[in-house]
Amino acid sequence: MTIHNLSLENSILNKFISEIRAVDIQKDSMRFRRNIERIGEILGYEMSKTLSFNLKIVETPLGQCKIDLPKNDVVLCSILRAGAPLHNGLLNYFDNAENAFISAYRHHKHNPESFEIIVEYLACPNLEGKTLILADPMLATGQSMVATFEALKPFGTPKEIHLISVIGAQEGVNYVAEKFSKNTHLWIAAIDDTLNDKGYIVPGIGDAGDLAFGEKLQQ
Repeated sequence: MTIHNLSLENSILNKFISEIRAVDIQKDSMRFRRNIERIGEILGYEMSKTLSFNLKIVETPLGQCKIDLPKNDVVLCSILRAGAPLHNGLLNYFDNAENAFISAYRHHKHNPESFEIIVEYLACPNLEGKTLILADPMLATGQSMVATFEALKPFGTPKEIHLISVIGAQEGVNYVAEKFSKNTHLWIAAIDDTLNDKGYIVPGIGDAGDLAFGEKLQQ
């Protein structure tokens, strides 16, 4: 798997990452959602450079213009609920994409430190021969990303797979690198070193879904 870690180069992305991390700023849920959306736009822009392009002729009021335009059939799939703002950011740039949605959450069977990933809802178009963008803002253990892809397999085999995350733990990055094919691309804004006992990224940001949409009751 090819890993594109955008934090290795300085850009305006650093500002948005710092704001979603800062406890005093992330209390503003609207600003948090907008920052995740903007990060999605940046990740999508960088990813778009790897797509296939065809030369097209565009008619202007004064003549014709030759321009290379992307030709990939894109399917954008986000993992609910935390993935909704990231999905919006990507959709701002891939506005002609087909869309898929899947719910995946941690189910704690016996104690808060052990869990399994449960997938309950899935809506997806045909994926055969298309470019699949799989978006999940937090790549902690990597289990949600892998479970989601397994659930998508009955809908066809994509030609290309791009994973999009805002912040990941090195453990989760290693896990998805092992589980996905070598020609998969991971686009990520920052990679942190560790996970805590509950499987949360450290230093991370906390629970992205709660920060975006409010706290939930634990299942």
